[in-house]
Amino acid sequence: MALTGQVSTLQKSNLGARASSDCWLNSGAQPLYSPDKKLILAVNGEIYNHKELRARYEGKYEFQTDSDCEVILALYQDMGADLLEELNGIFAFVLYDEEKDTYLVGRDHIGIIPLYQGLDEHGNIYVASEMKALVPVCKTVSEFPPGCYLEKGAIAPTRYYIRDWNEYAAVQGNSTSKEELTEALEAAVKRQLMTDVPYGVLLSGGLDSSITSAVAKRFAAMRVEDDDKSEAWWPQLHSFAIGLEGAPDLKAAREVADQIGTVHHEMTYTIQEGLDAIRDVIYHIETYDVTTIRASTPMFLMGRKIKAMGIKMVLSGEGLMRSSVATYTSTKRQTHKNSTKKQYVNYWH
Repeated sequence: MALTGQVSTLQKSNLGARASSDCWLNSGAQPLYSPDKKLILAVNGEIYNHKELRARYEGKYEFQTDSDCEVILALYQDMGADLLEELNGIFAFVLYDEEKDTYLVGRDHIGIIPLYQGLDEHGNIYVASEMKALVPVCKTVSEFPPGCYLEKGAIAPTRYYIRDWNEYAAVQGNSTSKEELTEALEAAVKRQLMTDVPYGVLLSGGLDSSITSAVAKRFAAMRVEDDDKSEAWWPQLHSFAIGLEGAPDLKAAREVADQIGTVHHEMTYTIQEGLDAIRDVIYHIETYDVTTIRASTPMFLMGRKIKAMGIKMVLSGEGLMRSSVATYTSTKRQTHKNSTKKQYVNYWH
């Protein structure tokens, strides 16, 4: 596994990071250090509430970079492993406390960011964001569980996030508010637009990606990072779609892009190009699952072109579709079809 940035050799540990400044121009090289150099952090992810957390520690912690993830160091210095309760974001990290000769490994609530763990023949623990980094040295490799953390000396990861909504009995009395759902969705999209680099949206023309793209377009003109006080550095929102020649998704995506006003990029590929990419796709997604490979292949081809265009970050509608299952079911009724169409118009205008 290629490595860029720095490698920190510690008393009994090593931290290395291969990272790019995906969202911030002055995010600093990794690993990140506390001012006294005694806390060292290697992290993959984004902390969406970093502005609020930075404000909390103003005058108490001297931040070294503009990285949104540096708040993890400030939080750890203040509250140890309890810091995980304060984070709103997606992340996987390893933090080493040189003064106490201890470490903390943490992963986000539902496992958006990948993290794997392994043991070598001597019982030493390794963690990495890709399995392929562990295979050469570990006898056993497994997924590090989402919503958990691991401290030095612990036998197994400790769960800090418990899903209290898995069973129907836990939510059957909940009321549904269209206004609250809309507000939560818009807030979720907006906080992911806190970035200093060009970004875009993946648009298939389906309900999930169309709504996400429409919401992103609403906030694209102003700079979210400074609370909409200045114009965005890249005010034009770019949308991307891929498919075989004549695919209905391409037509649907084009119609949505025209409606919401994105700069749309349509990409086509051939079956042979898809077949040629499979080896690379499997290498990167680290699975032989047929369904996952089939879905990932066009995304891989499109991702290469998006990167070549200088777009550093894209939003997709994944996740929204799961929360909209009831909507899909209800659209079989004509009355709901009409109200759904009206809601689209409200988003687009």
